[in-house]
Amino acid sequence: MKLEWMGENREVVEALIRYCNIYAGVYRIEKMCFRGITYSYAQIQVLEYLLENEERNENMSSIAQRLGIKRSNFTKIVTRLCKKGLVEKVRVPGSRRDLNVVVNDLGRELYEDYSKGILKRHFEPMFRDLDKLSPEARACVRDALFHAMRPRADASDAID
Repeated sequence: MKLEWMGENREVVEALIRYCNIYAGVYRIEKMCFRGITYSYAQIQVLEYLLENEERNENMSSIAQRLGIKRSNFTKIVTRLCKKGLVEKVRVPGSRRDLNVVVNDLGRELYEDYSKGILKRHFEPMFRDLDKLSPEARACVRDALFHAMRPRADASDAID
């Protein structure tokens, strides 16, 4: 059966599905290691967004939403990162309840090591292809992906 409803976008959809399925298969597995500390892609993503948050100053719910994961799963990952000694929870001055999660020096070193490796092994080929596109075309690709995966009102389709 020919899937005509996708039109000329079938190959892009197929590539996206393949990428997502491969990634989903390894997302939670702690298969990477740095100085005896094992970690998963889920954990490194949270670490990455926490580092980025030093400038953005978003609350933890906003970070979880940007990642497309439920707040409860974000909290579980942060707890694992704390146990591994990669992040620390720090009280917000003037608040008895609110906490900030801060990446410590070991977490920064792990992320630096990870980012060098992942760039070389996975993202350089993708970036070479994306660099062939104009900034406007890259923005269209970004927007298409965000639109396709936009959070729903009930967030029931967020990744666990």
